[in-house]
Amino acid sequence: MEVTNIAQKSPSLPWKTRLTVSILCAATDASQRRDGTVNRRLLGFFNFKAPPNPNPINGVETSDITADPSRNLWFRLFVPTNPDQTLPVIVFFHGGGFVYLTADSKAYDAVCRRFARKVPAIVVSVNYRLAPEHRYPAQYDDGFDVLKFLDDNKSQVLPENADLSRCFLAGDSAGANLAHHVAYRAAESNFQKLKA
Repeated sequence: MEVTNIAQKSPSLPWKTRLTVSILCAATDASQRRDGTVNRRLLGFFNFKAPPNPNPINGVETSDITADPSRNLWFRLFVPTNPDQTLPVIVFFHGGGFVYLTADSKAYDAVCRRFARKVPAIVVSVNYRLAPEHRYPAQYDDGFDVLKFLDDNKSQVLPENADLSRCFLAGDSAGANLAHHVAYRAAESNFQKLKA
């Protein structure tokens, strides 16, 4: 039996993609300091932000709500403009390796806006504290504390049609890790209105 060796050719990325990835990698490397901290000012150039907008964009209005000013814990609220029925609440955690990106990053604003419109649902996008300045378990505490804040302040911060008994946690990358661990902790807690 004759064995034929077929060489695997790795796919080639378009030059624009290679250039973009190279620039982002160089910026990430340049932003890391020797003491283990991160140059947030430099990274800010690559974190394009979307401001909150009470005027509907694609059928969804947004606002930023502070849960704890002492640690700059806030979330962006996404509310579809024309639902007649009660809506579930999706608590979303952004990705970025616990170090990069924020709840107001354009990419995550677009994702959460789409969830709000397509599901439809009320979406709460949590802006948790970032590492390495804020070490474990700060991010998990922030996620859980937003759930407590929603449970304690539902009538002040959520629209009337928000149904906290149908609360779902979701996330991307590091945010998915947060969603898992915050949900586990929430399952062991006694909330008044919220059921995760």
